[in-house]
Amino acid sequence: MEQALKGMKVVDLSQVLAGPYCTMVLGDMGADVVKVEKFPLGDDTRTMGPYINEESYMYMMVNRNKRGVCLNLKTDEGLQVLYKLIEEADVFIENYRPGVTKKLGIDYDTLKSINPGLIYCSISGYGQTGPYKNKGGFDIMAQGLSGLIDMTGERTGKPVKVGIAIHDIAAAQTAIQSILAAYIHCLKTGNGQYIDVSLVDSGLAWTVWEAAAFFGKGEVPRRNGTAHRVSAPYQGYKTKDGFILIGAANQKLWEKFCMSVINKPEWIEDERFLTNSIRAHHVDELEIELENVLKDHDSSYWLDMLDKNGIPSGPIYSYDQTLADEHILSREMILEYEHPVAGAMKTLGFPAKFSETPGQFKSPAPLLGQHNKEVLTELGYSVEEIDTFQKKHVLS
Repeated sequence: MEQALKGMKVVDLSQVLAGPYCTMVLGDMGADVVKVEKFPLGDDTRTMGPYINEESYMYMMVNRNKRGVCLNLKTDEGLQVLYKLIEEADVFIENYRPGVTKKLGIDYDTLKSINPGLIYCSISGYGQTGPYKNKGGFDIMAQGLSGLIDMTGERTGKPVKVGIAIHDIAAAQTAIQSILAAYIHCLKTGNGQYIDVSLVDSGLAWTVWEAAAFFGKGEVPRRNGTAHRVSAPYQGYKTKDGFILIGAANQKLWEKFCMSVINKPEWIEDERFLTNSIRAHHVDELEIELENVLKDHDSSYWLDMLDKNGIPSGPIYSYDQTLADEHILSREMILEYEHPVAGAMKTLGFPAKFSETPGQFKSPAPLLGQHNKEVLTELGYSVEEIDTFQKKHVLS
């Protein structure tokens, strides 16, 4: 079955998470991705554990479906190899700060002169313009600047970061959609373009409801634990043996919840709980009252009751429970494969289920420089030239 992006050629000079996640998804959808790693040690993620037979699991998680070369761009020969790759590429991705690409000879103007149709995507912490453009920025700094850390956590506790690298993934997703839009434009016109993606902008753009509250009434989002700012009950609640999530977030669900699940019909007429917005103002009182009811039974009892009555609800899993859940498994969100060094492995599956052009697992993450000879041979280099490059430390 032919994939949607078959024929797209991608040169990936990024590392760690945001850029590699972006190119992994492009590869999952059929693009030919050549990952160019820095000489001599490769992507920094290779130094991050856990390790299986000395191969980084973190590296392997976001670099499937790519071919890998390790290229010394500080040599003229290495730079010329990259230029040859760019000549045939549709997309080029890097994650340097402004000015670095110019020094390396891989800035947009230089590469555009080699390939006018090139889609060039920069992914950085703060973007290529603005007062912070030259600052180093990781996901946690982006979470801090975007306000995400300040609005996350328990109301009376310290601010905390989101449990995953959410700005990295937001930047990756922003890059994916932007590259695909630019690719469609290029197919229509033949013209490439430059795309500037930042971790901060990408995560900030996801705070749409928080922005609505602030622009609409000057409300600064506060830490609410699992509670929602404008809906209730819509949060995690303590039961006899743990916590569950309840989302009776409109009036119809609320009344059904009171009548058929917790047997509290009098709450429907309670002035504190009359409407969704009023309940949101009394969210702390509702939590106390509700948990006083929920404490009589364990989580499984309440989840069964909620489910039978059509009230949105769910468990609060630990990650191992998530990966063992029958629904997750049925959706093929865990894939098994064989790595040439690490052996039998597991990875996450494809979240979008295409009927005609599904994502495919074609190859595990490349070993460092695994495809040097293959890729350079395709570019027209002879075996002798490639061997010379190896000896001269152009390749690793």
